Amino acid sequence: MNKNKRDNDGERMERASGAREESKEESRSQLQLMWRKFRRNRLAWLGTFVVGLFIITTVFAPFFSPYNYKDQNLRTTFIPPQPIHFVDEEGDFHFLPFTYKLKKGMDPNTYELIYKEDKSQRFGIKLFVHSWEYELFGLFKTDLHLFGVEEGGTAFILGTDSQGRDLLSRIIQGGRISLAVAIIGALASAIFGSLIGGISGYYAGVLDTVLQRTVELVQSFPKLAMWMALSAAVPPQWPPTFVLYAIVAIFALLYWPMLAREVRGKVLSYREEEFVMAAKGIGAHDLRIIVRHILPQAISHIIVVLTVTIPQFVLAESMLSFLGLGIQPPMVSWGVLLQNAQNLQTLGQHPWIMIPGLFIIVSVLGFNFLGDGLRDAADPFSQ
Repeated sequence: MNKNKRDNDGERMERASGAREESKEESRSQLQLMWRKFRRNRLAWLGTFVVGLFIITTVFAPFFSPYNYKDQNLRTTFIPPQPIHFVDEEGDFHFLPFTYKLKKGMDPNTYELIYKEDKSQRFGIKLFVHSWEYELFGLFKTDLHLFGVEEGGTAFILGTDSQGRDLLSRIIQGGRISLAVAIIGALASAIFGSLIGGISGYYAGVLDTVLQRTVELVQSFPKLAMWMALSAAVPPQWPPTFVLYAIVAIFALLYWPMLAREVRGKVLSYREEEFVMAAKGIGAHDLRIIVRHILPQAISHIIVVLTVTIPQFVLAESMLSFLGLGIQPPMVSWGVLLQNAQNLQTLGQHPWIMIPGLFIIVSVLGFNFLGDGLRDAADPFSQ
């Protein structure tokens, strides 16, 4: 008898505990549920770290660049990635890293240019050094950099290119352009696509039919061919900055239909909700209802689509610039840096020229991990 009573009491306690958990689950806000789901996703955290690191590095590109990405020096052409040492030739450990002096020579068998370390001279690498001057955000001038090497030494961590320019500095500056094109283009397509999708779903009827047929028409064109055709149509005499704006406009023009169709579906499900009826009842005009009341309900979905679109734009910009149809020198992007890899002889003798491609891969993976995490978090009740 006592055993049955204890079992019944245990079942009641379990049911009560389950009811409390369910009540607690229902009382959570949508953002709390999304955050709880997102923080459990390790790949999403990895993507967040990678994306944050890339954004911070490229926003403060001159600070993180040890050299001016424009500086040319024909005496330092095609230097391979320079080793950073902590232990000297005698076996003594140094807390501050250092590099050895490089001596230029020629391979007697292949007649290739080679560089050897002169271990009799070493140069320390220091943090927060004063070097070449730059303007931070165009507001004030400074010459402070994260790290640098003592005078007379070099620290080409990722090597140099055919004109003796530091590849690390050019990759950091190129990331600023590539990510700026991708993020601004994605934001422009998100804003335009959300507005068109909101109008289409809110009004429905004939306007919805016209807008959806327009969306289908734009989506019917192959994106790769349209990118190349529109990029080739940009006048070659335009300044590089104008070409940058044109590339952003091309990306936004071809990608807004995807988000417009998805937002339309969300708006169709919200247009008859009580909060929309209440806004109509107090005399709010249609555009205000769409922008202030309906679209915020779909903001989590818009953010997810945005983070998934950005890596596609990174790849698109790199491809167009690699083919000479995107960003033009003297501006530099990851795609522009990869143009040197078109020469098989250069690629075979100097494989570090392909390093910018690694940064493209890592950035795309980072945005994809972040986008997947946000997409899963947007459905917090899923397992």
